Amino acid sequence: MVGFLTKVAGVGLIGLAGFWVISAPALPSMAVYDGLTGDAKAGEPVFWAAGCASCHAAADAEKDAQLVLQGGQAFPSAFGTFIAPNISPDPVQGIGGWSLPEFAMAVTQGVGRNGEHLYPALPYAAYNKMAPQDVANLWAFIQTLPASATPSQPHQVGFPFNIRRSLGVWKRMFVKNDWVVQGDLTPEQSRGRYIAEALAHCGECHSPRNALGGIKRDQWLAGAPNHDGKGRVPNITPAKLSWSEDDIVEYLTSGFTPEYDSVGGHMVHVVENMARLPESDRRAVAAYLKLVAPQQN
Repeated sequence: MVGFLTKVAGVGLIGLAGFWVISAPALPSMAVYDGLTGDAKAGEPVFWAAGCASCHAAADAEKDAQLVLQGGQAFPSAFGTFIAPNISPDPVQGIGGWSLPEFAMAVTQGVGRNGEHLYPALPYAAYNKMAPQDVANLWAFIQTLPASATPSQPHQVGFPFNIRRSLGVWKRMFVKNDWVVQGDLTPEQSRGRYIAEALAHCGECHSPRNALGGIKRDQWLAGAPNHDGKGRVPNITPAKLSWSEDDIVEYLTSGFTPEYDSVGGHMVHVVENMARLPESDRRAVAAYLKLVAPQQN
C-alpha cells in the first residue's frame, strides 16, 4: 500500500511540475521596443480604435472625462466580474511608472510587469497583432492624458478562475498570432482586417466561445451571447449582415442603420470611437466585413 501511495504521489508531482512548466508566462523578447520612440499624435487614433476609454474611463464619463483612465467599470462574465484597472499616467495607482516594453508585454502578451498572467478581459489575443510602432504610439498618447490617483479594484473572480497560473494553459490553447481572414487582400482590405481583428478586437464580442472561453475561430463574427448574459451580440458575417459597404460606413459614423434604427448598448462606444477615425478606416472595415466567411448562426 505504501508503495502504491508513493507512486501516486510521484505521478502527482510530475503532473504538477508539468503544469508549472506549461503554465509559465511566455516572456518573448521585447527588444523591438528598445529605442523605439512613440508619436503621441499618431497614437490618438490607435487609442480610439482600440477602445481604451470605453473600458478604462469611469462608467458615466462623457467628453473629456473619457480621457481620465481611472478604471472601475465592471464587466460581468460566466467566469466572474472583471474590473477595469487604472491605466492613467499616475505613477503610483496607474501605469505612469511603467516602461514601454512593460506596457507592450501587458497589451500584446497578457503578462503584467511583475510576470503575472493577465485576464483576457484585456483583449491581448487581438492586440498581439498590433504593429510595434502602433503600440509605442499608443503608449506615448496615454502619457499625455490626465493622471488619476484612483486605486484599481480587485477582480471578483472565484475558484478555480482566480488561479492565474492556469491562464498559461488557456493561452497555449486559444491565443493565436495569425489572422483569421487569409488570402490575397487589397491594401484597403488589409487595413480593415488590422482594425477589425487587432485594434478594435471585433471578434472578442461578435464570435461565439467554447466552454473554456476560447473563441471559436471557425465561427468568426457569427454572433454570440452577451458576456453579461443579457441578450445576444449579432452575427455580422455576410450571411446575416446584408448591408452595403456604404450602409456599414454610415452606421460606424452616425450609429444609424439602413432601417433608421440606432445603435445601442456597448456598441455606442464602438461607434463613437470609429467615428473619430478617418472615413478611409471605416471604409476599410466595411470592405473587410464583406470578406468574412458567411456563417448561419
